[in-house]
Amino acid sequence: MIVQDLITVLDELAPFSLAAEWDNVGLMLGSPYQEMTGILVGLDPTEELFDEAVELGLNTIVTHHPLIFHGLKSIRTDQPAGRLIKKGLLNDLAVIACHTNLDVVEDGVSDRLANLLGLKKLKPLSRIGAEETRGFGRLGVLEEPLDSEVFLARLRERIGISVLPMVGKPPEKISKVAVCGGSGSDLSEAAFLAGADLYITAEIKHAVARWAEANRFCIVDGSHFATENIVVPGLTARLKEIFADKKTAFRIEAATKQKNPLNFVF
Repeated sequence: MIVQDLITVLDELAPFSLAAEWDNVGLMLGSPYQEMTGILVGLDPTEELFDEAVELGLNTIVTHHPLIFHGLKSIRTDQPAGRLIKKGLLNDLAVIACHTNLDVVEDGVSDRLANLLGLKKLKPLSRIGAEETRGFGRLGVLEEPLDSEVFLARLRERIGISVLPMVGKPPEKISKVAVCGGSGSDLSEAAFLAGADLYITAEIKHAVARWAEANRFCIVDGSHFATENIVVPGLTARLKEIFADKKTAFRIEAATKQKNPLNFVF
């Protein structure tokens, strides 16, 4: 199997054409004709992730965030971005990014977050195109209302985070919940207008926090890493299923060494 085979599969799961105009997705590094020795799936293109791929003998990496996001005017190998590109080239790594295209599709980032929390009857907060199932964020309902303390404990446990910065106060009972994995501050008003009891996302802007405070709307910041990294095991499992049908012999693994860059000090 070659890298292009993986690109084709990823394009079927999360079409690259669905990525936002400002985004950069697809093959970031390497050749589409390179034979794959294995695949490592992770959230961020970091030296840590590249080192794990090399240690495991996996020469193809799939990340959510792009290795190259803005146009490069130079590749300085004495600086982090250039050093990472050099490491990838020296180790013949192919690196593919599935960013906003993986955010908007079914079984993508926000779907995974919503499913993890037990939400049902999902629909996008901000739909794209004509299909009702595609778009940024998700709105869903719990099978049975939960006490807010119970629901927030579930959230902390399932995304693996101990501290939850929060704007406002959640209602005593939680039934309808909006989520957006990653930086979803701009969808706060959509979550509010949709009647969500609370909204879970990351990187809440100060002005949005003040707006939520004034509207007595609860927004929970689960951190960018924790609300998006939940897609890594699911995407890994899906790729294993697909390539098993193709009777391939190489390994497909989820990154284990990449951790949340935020430290929580008590």
